Amino acid sequence: MASLKLLLSQARRHCFTNHPSHFHSPLSHPFRSFSSSSESNPLFQQPIPIQPVSYPVKPQDPPPPEPESQPSSDTQPPPPPPQASNTPIPEQPRAWTREDIRYVKDAPSITPVSYPVRVAPLPDDKAPVDVDAMETERRKIEAEDQLRKKMMKSVEDEKMKVPFPLFIKPKQKEKPPLFDLSEAIRQVKANAKAKFDETVEAHVRLGIDSKRTELAVRGTVILPHGAPKAVTVAVFAEGAEAEEAKAAGADIVGGKELIEEIASGNNKLKVDKCFSTPGMAPHLGKIAQYLRKRRLMPDKKLGTLTSDIAGQLKELRQGRIEFKMESKSILHVGVGKVSYKEENLRENIGAFMNAVLQAKPAGLKKTSKYAGYVLSVHICSTIGPGIPVSIQSLSKAADNYKKAHMV
Repeated sequence: MASLKLLLSQARRHCFTNHPSHFHSPLSHPFRSFSSSSESNPLFQQPIPIQPVSYPVKPQDPPPPEPESQPSSDTQPPPPPPQASNTPIPEQPRAWTREDIRYVKDAPSITPVSYPVRVAPLPDDKAPVDVDAMETERRKIEAEDQLRKKMMKSVEDEKMKVPFPLFIKPKQKEKPPLFDLSEAIRQVKANAKAKFDETVEAHVRLGIDSKRTELAVRGTVILPHGAPKAVTVAVFAEGAEAEEAKAAGADIVGGKELIEEIASGNNKLKVDKCFSTPGMAPHLGKIAQYLRKRRLMPDKKLGTLTSDIAGQLKELRQGRIEFKMESKSILHVGVGKVSYKEENLRENIGAFMNAVLQAKPAGLKKTSKYAGYVLSVHICSTIGPGIPVSIQSLSKAADNYKKAHMV
């Protein structure tokens, strides 16, 4: 009922408003068609009372209960509200636990150290200056400075004297002086101090590549005054040739039986030279390895494989020696004994050098007799020092031997 009254009052208020924007419609004056006057309408005879409407007041939320106040010694003050800035919030110190206290209670206490306040000294507080000590120190410094300048000046003067750049030449090993052949023989005899009769040896260094086998130097020579060492000889021959070898002075003579003994190991064949006839050469294949290992294999180039066994043995007894270039392009031969006369040693060395010239390889450049072929020659005794010999004196000795024995 109250709501109906309220609706009617609002409708009345709306109908009697004088707003210019309202349209005149039947709805705006609902009672004009029912009656021509306002007195005849019962709604307008007395106003309808409007009763106020009251709503209950909304109850407010009760305020939160305030916490009971506690002693400040037991709890920490509440943390401040978080700030909106980006600055990090420092962490609050954590309360110590019993375990922390257990570790800290035995720690030594650190007593604070206080330093006295430093006060800048006033001019009146400074110690008096020792003028004499300062003067002495100044003179000392000046003297050291002058000495340093003198030393630097002397160093600069030395640098100016030496041309720049300074090339230091390496110290070269001084070559020993070359001796004439006669003087070298005298030196060898003087240095031979052994109790036995030492052998005089000649060592020739050749300018040939030892890897080139086609340029290998080898040959034989008969020394005019005999070889320094007695040679034992074995001859492989049969029949009449074996008889000739025995007559010529061969130490061991044999044929197929001797070859079988050597192959079986019953005969060690301890000799210095081996000769063979051409007919026995095919049978030496059984012991060829044994003979090559001891450098006893008969060779036609060396004159040990020949049908003239008697003539070869005669030359061997007269002093024939063999020479062969070694792996380092050096020739080593014995040319006599220290007890030989100086003239005899000179002739033997001349004969050897003549044979070396005759064995010169054909493929080697022939600029002269010795240039590029013989580099150096030394003679020495068995345990004596080497004496260098000049090439000119050796060439002269070889020419003299050639004129005397090969005319």
